[in-house]
Amino acid sequence: MHYHIILTDKCNSECRYCYQKSMKNSGSEIGKKFSFDFSDSGELDVGKMKKFLENDKNSVLVFYGGEPLLEIEKIKEIMDEIDVPFRMQTNGKLLDKLTAKYMNRITKILVSLDGTKKRTDNNRGKGNYDLVMKNIRLVKKNGYKGELIARMTILYPDIFEQTMSLIDSGFSSVHWQLDAGFYDFDFNKKKFSTFVRKYNKSISKLVEFWISEMKKGKVLRFYPFVAIADSILNGEKTKLRCGSGHSGYAIANSGKIFACPITNHIENFLAGDLDTEPKDLKKFDVKGRCLECNDKNLCGGRCLYWNYSDLWPEDGDELICSTVKHLIKELKKKMPEIRKLIEKGIISNKDFEYEKYFGPEIIP
Repeated sequence: MHYHIILTDKCNSECRYCYQKSMKNSGSEIGKKFSFDFSDSGELDVGKMKKFLENDKNSVLVFYGGEPLLEIEKIKEIMDEIDVPFRMQTNGKLLDKLTAKYMNRITKILVSLDGTKKRTDNNRGKGNYDLVMKNIRLVKKNGYKGELIARMTILYPDIFEQTMSLIDSGFSSVHWQLDAGFYDFDFNKKKFSTFVRKYNKSISKLVEFWISEMKKGKVLRFYPFVAIADSILNGEKTKLRCGSGHSGYAIANSGKIFACPITNHIENFLAGDLDTEPKDLKKFDVKGRCLECNDKNLCGGRCLYWNYSDLWPEDGDELICSTVKHLIKELKKKMPEIRKLIEKGIISNKDFEYEKYFGPEIIP
């Protein structure tokens, strides 16, 4: 099981799309749908968490926030006391503050970058891109050999161009999430219809590039592509690909355990606490439109929070789902070509294997 440990709700960035804006929107429908509790923040009991994780022999711990590196001393304490595989999701601005002794034990790090310097700074603040890239170079210089994954949030449809800029910057692992459907106040049908049309076209272009690299013997780790292709190759049927509520949970400082990080503080998604046996944590699954979808076995559902909050009108949700359907359709079209490359030994099935549930979005 993968557990995101939410070390803090605080962040040292003010990104344009932070999910917390949904909590702060006084006119939001979210407050009518869910019950929130921000009173019990508490202080994380590392000893109790250690005992909890010992009851799950396959546990993996993902440092998460807010910005987890605002709590470096807590990270050190956890890593000194608990012996499990570690992962981290970070905005990257404080990567230089954690010493190599600890950093090099976190074998997969998701770093928030949205593409080019211009796009990243526009979304995350002036100087962000240069600072994060400087820190990444330092981490590598200090001996980091793990996987560094660029973690994109998409507000504009040019996914091909932004992904290519990350490839040119040295990344081979990328994933992305659409900033769509999470806030009741931001649906504009005409505007989003245009976005979807351009985004889908850009996805098709990115798939073509991905295949062209395979012909050279390299399967780039574009997580939405790799994971879906892997499922098709193996005939796998999937639940929620993020693992939320069935193979992955979020641990709050209070010791409460929620279905996923974005549902932290939402009592409707409370799965248990550190006194609960891991096997007894409450399970969650998608509902409504997802259950009737022909692509559910490959998609698994876009997002648990999105699925339950239902903040956009039906035609808005259909537009969001059309991006997923387009992604799946484009990858299915390429499967005969991928299988031929495997048969010829240019690539192998193993090139599509990946660790599930540690953070990369599979269904954007």
